[in-house]
Amino acid sequence: MIEDGAQVVARVVRGGVVESVHRGHLVVLAPDGSVLLRHGDPDRAFFPRSSLKPVQAVAMLRSGLDLDGQLLALACASHSGEREHLAGVCRILEGAGLGEAHLDNTPALPLDADAAAAWLCAGDGPTAITQNCSGKHAAMLATCVAAGWDHVGYRDPGHPLQRAIRATVAELTGDGDPAHVTVDGCGAPLFSCTPTGLARAFRRIATAAPGTSEHRVADAVRAHPWWVGGTGRFVTRLVEAVPGIVAKDGAEGVFAAALPDGGALAVKIADGAPRALPAVVTALVGELEVSVPAGVGEVPVLGHGAPVGQVEAALPRTNGTLVR
Repeated sequence: MIEDGAQVVARVVRGGVVESVHRGHLVVLAPDGSVLLRHGDPDRAFFPRSSLKPVQAVAMLRSGLDLDGQLLALACASHSGEREHLAGVCRILEGAGLGEAHLDNTPALPLDADAAAAWLCAGDGPTAITQNCSGKHAAMLATCVAAGWDHVGYRDPGHPLQRAIRATVAELTGDGDPAHVTVDGCGAPLFSCTPTGLARAFRRIATAAPGTSEHRVADAVRAHPWWVGGTGRFVTRLVEAVPGIVAKDGAEGVFAAALPDGGALAVKIADGAPRALPAVVTALVGELEVSVPAGVGEVPVLGHGAPVGQVEAALPRTNGTLVR
């Protein structure tokens, strides 16, 4: 799907010259759910990677997980591995009567460069708790305890937890049963959907009625953006800057977001490069008539350490008019 129909969505400009381009697929849904803008082919199956975590969290809440606030945001996170993130993972596990040894995600160093350096200087190496998906895995374990399921083997696609997640992905995306199932980088099952379906799922979460699992997830992400990402992360800065937005990034150039009025978007960068996302996502939020403060979506191109250009969104336009 990634190569088929991918179109230019961002340009890298150095010294006034286009140095390279990023192709991809994107969709923007209007508040009423209709398609406002599409580029590439957003109706083909792809792997949404960690942008699916808020949907997975909805499934876990429906199955009995009892988290809200910071810890629910952490369950939705690809966290940077900063000290409070790790302490939060421990709190989720302790609340379920479990410990770090029960985590079965792939060991890795913290995403945050300073946190990783401190971890290595302390003599530690890659671990499960410092891997960016440990909040989700801790929540998966806690869900198993709450639901009375065996937590051993919780990553198996046939486990009741993963069956519940699969059904929720099918429901919220509106794509039907996932066409493809594989293993994500963290070891959990990864279910495919379409970019359009991912935007629909975020729209349902962002507009959900109070008291629903979807609304609980939306509230947690909106109120605690640092827990969803970390210091300096684009997803954190965007949620802090745009009132009411629910957003999540994913590996290989994926991003999804939705607003309280129902406007939503999803992006997949074909080459997997995340550097294109801030400019593209910021431009798409603007198409929903919501302003993003200057600087949030800026990605400078450096020459000898100083800005000499930037990454720019390249939305489809004809004679200066946006094509919809």
